[in-house]
Amino acid sequence: MFKDKRILVTGGAGFLGSHLCERLLDSGAEVLCVDNFYCSTRGNVHHLLGRPNFELIRHDVCFPLYVEVDEVYNLACPASPIHYQRDPVQTLKTSVSGAINMLGLAKRLRAKILQTSTSEVYGDPMLHPQPESYWGNVNPHGLRSCYDEGKRAAECLFMDYHRQHGLRVKIARLFNTYGPRMHPNDGRVVSNFIMQALQGRPITIYGDGSQTRSFCYVDDTVEALIRLMSTGDDFTGPINIGNPGEFTIRELAEKVIALSGSGSPLVREPLPPDDPVRRRPDITLAGSVLGWAPATPLEPGLIETIAYFRDSLAGLENGPI
Repeated sequence: MFKDKRILVTGGAGFLGSHLCERLLDSGAEVLCVDNFYCSTRGNVHHLLGRPNFELIRHDVCFPLYVEVDEVYNLACPASPIHYQRDPVQTLKTSVSGAINMLGLAKRLRAKILQTSTSEVYGDPMLHPQPESYWGNVNPHGLRSCYDEGKRAAECLFMDYHRQHGLRVKIARLFNTYGPRMHPNDGRVVSNFIMQALQGRPITIYGDGSQTRSFCYVDDTVEALIRLMSTGDDFTGPINIGNPGEFTIRELAEKVIALSGSGSPLVREPLPPDDPVRRRPDITLAGSVLGWAPATPLEPGLIETIAYFRDSLAGLENGPI
């Protein structure tokens, strides 16, 4: 399927990108991984560096990139509130200028290009679950806007390049992917809860914990992205990729405590501005077009993720791995 294909993955040393690079390599592709390491780490792809079909380049997608590839997966952008709010102007530049540069590259090469968009384009949704036809309820000038509106602008750019230049584009809207190699301090709820539980610290719940999320294990997300890239040129998306299983934040915290064997108490903090109250994907389109549905329930996925963080903490305690 991927033999003789040279594939560019921007943000390839990130949590999701590293899993995608690994899967593409295992499928026979030659992979060019590009990352500026703003919120990722070489450790995520260290085990791939010796493979003959893998190349790692340090580069910021806000600047043009001149390479020869057959396909582009554009994952480059901070995805957690802590990281994307640290430098909101740069976050917006990464989404918009990065999309322009990667689309320009794909246009020159006549390559197929996939954009990882996000459920954040729906904002704090007033329709539940969220289908792709829903336009969203987004604050255009709040603390999360640099990410939300940046991704919405990137979707616009992808569709305009498709309409104006006939570019073969794919748009995936990802819902809360989790799993091994998540950054331990990225501020996302799964990594937060696991780190707090393993270190015996109080588990912080924002609001009353009744807000809901859907959690998709990384292997399932990667499978969906590859299937999306393999669809015919007449299908662009956007398409929701996520697990429709819906859990309250309190339920997630209780599961993490039970599976980690922690005695951490729950503590409550005020709900952050523009934090969505409910979030669950309608994946009807993914089922019909991709023949895809998530295969990993929350509990087994959490067990794998907890084991990864436990090993990482043990490595820190024992010195360099």
